[in-house]
Amino acid sequence: VLLGDPLQLAQVSQGTHPLHAGTSVLEHLLGEEQTVPEDRGIFLNVSYRMHPEICEFISDAVYAGRLRSAEDTRNQAVHSTGISGTGLRYVAIPHDGNSRESLEEAERIVSDISHLMQGTVTDKHGLTRPMQPADVIVVTPYNAQRRRISKLLREVDSDVRVGTVDKFQGQEAYVVFYSMATSSGTNVPRDIGFIFEQNRFNVALSRARALSVLVCSPQLLDTSCRSTEHTALVNLLCRYAELSEVEVTI
Repeated sequence: VLLGDPLQLAQVSQGTHPLHAGTSVLEHLLGEEQTVPEDRGIFLNVSYRMHPEICEFISDAVYAGRLRSAEDTRNQAVHSTGISGTGLRYVAIPHDGNSRESLEEAERIVSDISHLMQGTVTDKHGLTRPMQPADVIVVTPYNAQRRRISKLLREVDSDVRVGTVDKFQGQEAYVVFYSMATSSGTNVPRDIGFIFEQNRFNVALSRARALSVLVCSPQLLDTSCRSTEHTALVNLLCRYAELSEVEVTI
């Protein structure tokens, strides 16, 4: 019996291997398929975490449209004087010259968290209670941005968790902020395949139970691509922004 999800992040590895040697058994068996075909296995097609508005995007973008939410996840919502409700949000914050960290994004996220902590959250049973720090997580691709956001949160005595995508794989919260930090495609510190990687994007945003909040520079949506593979990765970000409620910060 093989059980797993090749569309999540692989284990962190510092080694170098011959072509395809690092590919998992499931990836070998699935080949080009996004999900397990019906004649080759069982696809667990119900999410008990994500609100349907989040799950629909994740399903169409990553799981070939086969994933759906459990009915009671429709009740999950957050209510505050700032970011509120359910589904996808895109907070566009212009900044220039940032590679692995962005003070502009960090300050905006900390401000939004302050508003959230004065609000409430409704669970899958329809019960509403005050928002707690454990109901929010902040995810980012880079440790430099993690440290930046953590420092600002400590200054306001907040216990909200902050970590990289790898750290939060398997965890969840009602609200998830994903801070991409990099100003533009020319500022990407590694190959754009890292920051735009489909599995990384999937893991970061699918932690959310009610609200998924992408925070990034709008210049990232105009990243130049030199291959069809990179075009597909950047298009995933653009698709998210297109389907989200957008809030522009000047």
